[in-house]
Amino acid sequence: MDAIRHWLYIGKYRDTLNPNLLSMHKIGAILEMAEPVAYPTIATLYLPVEDGVPLPQHFLRQGIDFILTAKGQERRVLVACGAGISRSVAFAVAALKEAEGLSLLEALRLIHTHHAEALPHPALWESLCDYYREDISLHEMLGALRDE
Repeated sequence: MDAIRHWLYIGKYRDTLNPNLLSMHKIGAILEMAEPVAYPTIATLYLPVEDGVPLPQHFLRQGIDFILTAKGQERRVLVACGAGISRSVAFAVAALKEAEGLSLLEALRLIHTHHAEALPHPALWESLCDYYREDISLHEMLGALRDE
């Protein structure tokens, strides 16, 4: 589990199963895309998002709204998928874009500085670009990670 901002973390599914780790980082909300998890004191949302396929816009909006609502409630949010590499990164990029007004590339670069494994699948990256109407090629996205 890596802190991107004081309120935003990216992690793996197994991180969501470790109550001690969640408590240590004071996680108050979890957006999960691998398997549902439940804790009595942590807000959770499971979205059945598949890696390697375009991201449905209604799932993207639902996930972003969950993250931003938790942030507004001053809860620390863990965004987790199976390996913490692609789906979780895509949602974290979108959350930073909306919360801080960053471009998609700026958000991805920022995430990569704290979470070196960050590499959204091309289909997810295209979904973000389409949703936000930013024309950033896969080549540019990969270049931004290499330049980091």
